[in-house]
Amino acid sequence: MEIDKSKIKKILCIKPRGIGDIVLSTIIIDNLISNFPGVKIDYLTENFAKPCLEDNPSINKIMTMGKKEFPLWVALRIRKEKYDLLLDLWSNPRTAQITFLSGVKYRVGFAYGGRKYAYNIRATSERGAYHSAEHNLELIKAIDVPIISKKVQYFLVKSDKEFAKSIFQSYFSDNDFVTGIIPSGGWESKRCDASKWVEICNGLREKYNTKILILWGPEDKEDAEHIIKNLGDNAKLAPATNIKQMSALINLCNLVIANDSGPMHISAALGKPTLGIFGPTDPAAHGPYSPASGYVINKDLFCIICNKLTCPYGHECMLELPVDIVLNKVTSLLE
Repeated sequence: MEIDKSKIKKILCIKPRGIGDIVLSTIIIDNLISNFPGVKIDYLTENFAKPCLEDNPSINKIMTMGKKEFPLWVALRIRKEKYDLLLDLWSNPRTAQITFLSGVKYRVGFAYGGRKYAYNIRATSERGAYHSAEHNLELIKAIDVPIISKKVQYFLVKSDKEFAKSIFQSYFSDNDFVTGIIPSGGWESKRCDASKWVEICNGLREKYNTKILILWGPEDKEDAEHIIKNLGDNAKLAPATNIKQMSALINLCNLVIANDSGPMHISAALGKPTLGIFGPTDPAAHGPYSPASGYVINKDLFCIICNKLTCPYGHECMLELPVDIVLNKVTSLLE
């Protein structure tokens, strides 16, 4: 189906969840604006993820839905908005149902098995051929949108910047080199063990004389407290924050080291030198997406990139990761 681009005035992008996935999806925004001048771009996401998008000046409106909300009720709310084009960036069975019921004239999604019925314009069915950021671009290529930008977007507001500045002023001096450590991870197996973080932090302090800031969310509190307890001087534990405040703290760090997580992708989107620590997931597809970023992985293990939520072995991908590999990669990033 060919699109009459002159009639595209209002677009809905569906990306329900995964902080990192949502941040990476913003790679399409500049391309849509360039191709559809004056277009209004809305997003549909789950309630918890709205803060990651709400400060983006290029997004007109953010619709939210409950994780288990009945697809028809979501679709009926979409119908009221009268969108000209819908991009299902998730294309899972549930978002396919929502898209099919939405009544939008042009419905674009990935041609995955069992959900092609929902879309009258289909992108590739291939998975894993691109970094997950660039996989989003395949969707807009299906409607002949030229790719003029591969920039992932994340925006901070003044109040969050001021919050972060006050924390840094109380913790550090102006000349301190600060490394942010983020032990977050959506899966248990993606989380580098707290004991290994202590080794990494000690190596960083010895080699770079860096101060350490431990950034954490509710599920990371135990690991964060273990790390700070075993580091002593020159390390600080960030206060409890929401995702926007944590992002502002990330923005003031000179370097960020993180597990494969949403905050890792936020750090890269903010342009910070970002090092991802990987084990069960593939950094070629999910690594920090920016020229200033990189990753480390214990690639010689037979079980590496297993994609298992919990490790059936001894979590060797993290516990046996040589600290020297991390330090060497940090050196290359800083250079």
